[in-house]
This record gives sequence, structure tokens and C-alpha cells, in this order.
Amino acid sequence: MPVDYSGTWDIVSNENFEAYMVTLDIDFATRKLANMLKPQKVIKQDGDSFTIHTLTTFKNYQCSFKVGEEFEEVTKGMDNRSCQTLVNWEDDKLVCVQQGEKKNRGWTHWIEGDELHLELSCEDKVCKQIYKRSA
Repeated sequence: MPVDYSGTWDIVSNENFEAYMVTLDIDFATRKLANMLKPQKVIKQDGDSFTIHTLTTFKNYQCSFKVGEEFEEVTKGMDNRSCQTLVNWEDDKLVCVQQGEKKNRGWTHWIEGDELHLELSCEDKVCKQIYKRSA
């Protein structure tokens, strides 16, 4: 049985986010604003089906997927690109590959204790975020 990601998670650490956004060609003003935000993730999991809401005071993003099924994703509110996205289990980690205009793009989620870890990658940049389960 896979690990249960369901819950509300508050960001506590956001390392290398600026460099990651530069690689995605996000404009200066948006990057400065995004760096000040404290996103919250609300994850709903039903077996291998997921809906992940990323909520901020500026913009929200929602992604729904089923593990092992490729889908077209438009990263609306982020860098507004279309990509073919595939999420798979690697042990208890969710590993996402996004194929499109940018190379080596994707993310990995895993849980350690009461922390949700997220590594975002694009080209040669990696952003590491840590979230704590909301009380």
C-alpha cells in the first residue's frame, strides 16, 4: 500500500527557488513576488489518483492525475507552458517527468515523518522545498 500524501501542508523551507524560476524564464517582478509567498499544498489522494492544490495569496495552481497515466498539463499561473506529464511511484516517492519545451523538467515528492519534501527540477537547476503537515 503506497504512502498517504493526503493533507494540508505549509511551506517551511524553499531553497534555490529564484534560480529555478530564472530557468523557467519567469519575469523579474513575478519572481520577486513569488519569493515572498508562503505556499500551502492541499493534497487529496484516493489510491493512485491525486489532486494537488498549491495555494498562495497571489495565484493558485491545481493539478489532478492518476499515477502511471500520461496527461497534457498546462502550467497555468506558473510559466504557462504545455507539457506531457507522467507521474510514477518509485518506492514511496512520487516522481513526475514533464516533457516539453524545457529539458530535465519535473518534480519528486516524498514524506519523511511530518514533512513533505518536494524537489523541482528544470534543466540544471533544482529547487528543494519542505512542507510541514498543518495542525
